[in-house]
Amino acid sequence: METQSKLGVGGKISYGLGAVGKDMVYMLSASYVLYYFQDILGVSAAAMGVILLVARIFDAFNDPIMGVVVAKTKTRWGKFRPWLLIGTLTNAVFLYLMFAAPPSLDGAGLVAYAAVTYIMWGVTYTMMDIPYWSMIPAFTNGGKERENLTTLARSCAGVGSAIISILTMVVVPFLGKKFGGVVPEALVSRYPGQQWIEFNGFRIFTLIVAILFIVFTILTCIGVKEKSNVDMKTASIGDMFKALVQNDQAMTVVVTIVVINVALYITSNLMIYFVKYDLGGLNWNGDYALFNTVGGGTQILAMMLLYPLLRNLCKLNNIKIFYVSVWMSIIGYIGILVMSMAGINNIVPFLIPGVLVMASAGMNNVIITVFLANTVDYGELKNNRRDESVIFSMQTFVVKLASGISAFIASLALQFLNLKNVAEEADEAGSAVSEAIDFSLGVSAGSKMGLRMVMTLIPIAGLIFALLWFKKRYILTDQKVEEIAQEVKARKSSSEAPSEN
Repeated sequence: METQSKLGVGGKISYGLGAVGKDMVYMLSASYVLYYFQDILGVSAAAMGVILLVARIFDAFNDPIMGVVVAKTKTRWGKFRPWLLIGTLTNAVFLYLMFAAPPSLDGAGLVAYAAVTYIMWGVTYTMMDIPYWSMIPAFTNGGKERENLTTLARSCAGVGSAIISILTMVVVPFLGKKFGGVVPEALVSRYPGQQWIEFNGFRIFTLIVAILFIVFTILTCIGVKEKSNVDMKTASIGDMFKALVQNDQAMTVVVTIVVINVALYITSNLMIYFVKYDLGGLNWNGDYALFNTVGGGTQILAMMLLYPLLRNLCKLNNIKIFYVSVWMSIIGYIGILVMSMAGINNIVPFLIPGVLVMASAGMNNVIITVFLANTVDYGELKNNRRDESVIFSMQTFVVKLASGISAFIASLALQFLNLKNVAEEADEAGSAVSEAIDFSLGVSAGSKMGLRMVMTLIPIAGLIFALLWFKKRYILTDQKVEEIAQEVKARKSSSEAPSEN
């Protein structure tokens, strides 16, 4: 491969903007599609659970397929940028369609609409996500430059996610009230009060996000040039499962990742319902935005500051940091449960346990990557085969799998708790154009209790399982990792040494 010229500041900014737009879109879908269809449009929570589970599992299996398609693409504009642009344009369209359902659609038709738009959104997102991350070798020289660019892109992705987490439930009601108009008389019974405001607010807000997404991706395609034809390594589903079956340490880490992420995502899926229907209040939108702001900031700071502090200053090894992290999360969940059972309905005290949970999530993002890296050398020593690209490609697969499982569990909980129906009386009691309604007034004590238990006790049980599973099976201590690295190095040196005749 020819040597690349160093990527300039403009190129780095262009690539970073692509990550901002990409994760704005991802966070909007991941955090609010269940709320939009279930709480606003009235789709059965059980139906949404099945749709989200099937779509995310299909999406996870679709990643390797898209990787192969991109790897085989050859055009005058390169192999990555055409798919990046095509994927972005089609994904932006399906994102808008997903949050702009026809207001008169209901029943089976609405379920079908949700299924088609969400599945197609996932397919087209993969279409642009795979080439976005895979194109880095096409315009960097490797080493420090490639590492720094990847770090920059991950940070920009965090910014995109934070923008959506912080702004959505503040901007959506504003846009819906300002530009949504009056609910048609035929739809008043279906969209009472705040529901019509949020229905229109999501449609307008999503259009803005979709346009920004397209603009940022175009800037990425213009500002970043593919200067050479690079080989793109792809891993099939078969490769992944083969690597897992033959590498018990990789299997241990992957199961741990899935269980921990399921615990976290169950809470993130249900938090908006907890703030709206349990804590309540006329300013629940602002409370939810505050919680997300503090939580998102904590997660980033934990990755950047807390993990290095524990690792370098406190001299803790990664396994001990992992145990500290999991126990922080468990204590945080216990705090949320105890406070809610005590009848606290102010969001501020909940920020304390929320910080513990999100700090744990931030550190786990770093630690799990380290654990996966350790399994690569272990697998090479055990199987005489280095599955580096295969093992790291599992990260996306298992995160999407965990996302689908957690959405299914959260949806079943919502179906059982029936929060939407018991809260309708509170909404109908307000004005059709009311801007602030305390939805908690219409929710039964039993429904609130059930919500608290699902979003805390199930995650706690999952975290305890992950802790015990990991402690029993993971053997790659720092000392063991060093020993394996030396053995692998010695084996390579031995195989490369000329044989004596």
